[in-house]
Amino acid sequence: MTGSDDLVNDTIELLQQLIRNECVNDGTPGSGQEVRNVDLLQTWLEGPGLDFERYEPTPGRVSLVSRIEGSDPDAPSLCLMGHTDVVPVNRDGWSRDPFGGERLTSAEGIDEIWGRGAVDMLNLTSAMAVAFRHLADTGFRPRGDLIYFAVADEESGSAHGARWMADHERDAIFADYVLTENGGLHSGPPDRPRIGMNVAEKGVAWRRLRVKGTPGHGSRPFRADNALLKAAAVVQRLADYRPAPRFHELWPQQVQQMNIDDDTKAVMLDADRLGHHLAELPDTALAGHYYSCTHTTFSPNLIDGGLMKTNVIPDTVDINVDIRTMPGDTTAEVQARLDEALGDLADKVSVEIIMDDPASTSPIDTPLWLSLQRAVEKPFPGAQLTPQFIVGFTDSRVYREMGSVAYGAGLFSPELDAGSFGQRFHGNDERIDVESLRLATDLFVDVATDMLG
Repeated sequence: MTGSDDLVNDTIELLQQLIRNECVNDGTPGSGQEVRNVDLLQTWLEGPGLDFERYEPTPGRVSLVSRIEGSDPDAPSLCLMGHTDVVPVNRDGWSRDPFGGERLTSAEGIDEIWGRGAVDMLNLTSAMAVAFRHLADTGFRPRGDLIYFAVADEESGSAHGARWMADHERDAIFADYVLTENGGLHSGPPDRPRIGMNVAEKGVAWRRLRVKGTPGHGSRPFRADNALLKAAAVVQRLADYRPAPRFHELWPQQVQQMNIDDDTKAVMLDADRLGHHLAELPDTALAGHYYSCTHTTFSPNLIDGGLMKTNVIPDTVDINVDIRTMPGDTTAEVQARLDEALGDLADKVSVEIIMDDPASTSPIDTPLWLSLQRAVEKPFPGAQLTPQFIVGFTDSRVYREMGSVAYGAGLFSPELDAGSFGQRFHGNDERIDVESLRLATDLFVDVATDMLG
């Protein structure tokens, strides 16, 4: 029984409670406190003979694993993985309480759940849990193991979550196939929609750049060795840096699916003309997305001057840079690009590696891809799955390193356009429509039964 009011109502209620638990991950070890959402999920899932394992590498940073044992030890296993943390929020930018978990009807008559994490990714974490519990309740006996993995710390690099689990408790979470965030958006004509699933993602190469100066009194700035001024020059160099575009193997297919004329498609596939086209594109958000799809990017997002004071010339300034790499970029190539961007300032900067995970891809000639195709055709006959390359990173990369096939998969309502969806990621007034919750819950039930049944 999928698509029932009971299932979607359970997903709604669980999502609302997950949002209200306010598991905000600001990157510090003591933040997140995902234990609140794990306690909720465990209580929610308890009942139909399910066992649980909890893992807490750092106080409060708890991940939860539950499993429906398969009948055939040689059959492939499937993991439904959802993270339980959310990013910080500026309450002043919201029109509602970001942790209220309210159910509201939009001016267009769309029923929505509001709150931080409604899109990223508590919507899917709750849908997975409800699907998993439904399968256990109905006595589903899969051929291979079906695993539910509620993981901490996805939003700040996975050191207290999937990365730690892979390094220390690999057997507890390993699966041949994995579904996590965040595919399922529609494009193309309504009678034959294309539905994207994420099969590849850029690498993440976060760096901390340290600039040194000489401390002094703020009343004597002339010819002072001010580390902040040097840091400002470093930040500007990074902002101005424009490396040449590089096209991932999925880029031509993504371009062909765009709703643009053939001449523009040709420009989008021409490395010599792409930069000028993106600079002139009126839609800045779209231009930024296309640029990120085709370039290694450098975004200086955080600056820390240590013991800074208004009347003290700083001697040390740290700049945290979010670098997202294209497939094939190595650690050495990242450093070479930093040196190229900084030019004569490169020897005035020391570089510390914060994260260094390469881009990753999963193949689509798999049983899981076929099961996803069949599952999306149930509510959308004639729909065609399309593989997507995303510019963010997810915990898929950790599973791919372990040898798993991992896809970002969900299923959203056709009314949810990609532009609005993208703006809600880490943005103000984050919300998800109830129909998307229904579709996602059904998807996970259908894929599990199709692939493992």
